[in-house]
Amino acid sequence: MTARGLLSVALISILFFVGAEGVQAAPQPDAMTEEEAARLGEEFGIVVGAVDEEIQQELKLQQAQGVAVFEVIGNSRADFAGIKVRSVIKEIDKQEIRNMTDFGMAIKKAMKGCNFTVGTYEAADPGDPVGWGVNFHFVGCKRD
Repeated sequence: MTARGLLSVALISILFFVGAEGVQAAPQPDAMTEEEAARLGEEFGIVVGAVDEEIQQELKLQQAQGVAVFEVIGNSRADFAGIKVRSVIKEIDKQEIRNMTDFGMAIKKAMKGCNFTVGTYEAADPGDPVGWGVNFHFVGCKRD
């Protein structure tokens, strides 16, 4: 077969698989919207969002990475684990959290199980000479 013939077969094959509608993006099975990540956060017991400039400066973060905790819902798994308002979630069950998408995917996976850890970067308690620190929170089974 000639090069021209091979090219024709390749084009026909492409058109057959693509179809008349053109190339369409396949749905991403692991796609996570910020809205879904926020909803999962509330299910866990926290109201979260992107790290804002105020929290970045308060915690002396070099980059606005992670997920900021703006509220902790009482009697939730997050509350029982000791997660604090104005902390930044940097890790869930050893998976790095850089943004809301990372958070949503990690918390969704972690909440399917019983026990997991959440690593936060947070301001220290008043009187602590260090002033900030990384804290790991153990999240136990869901309580009724």
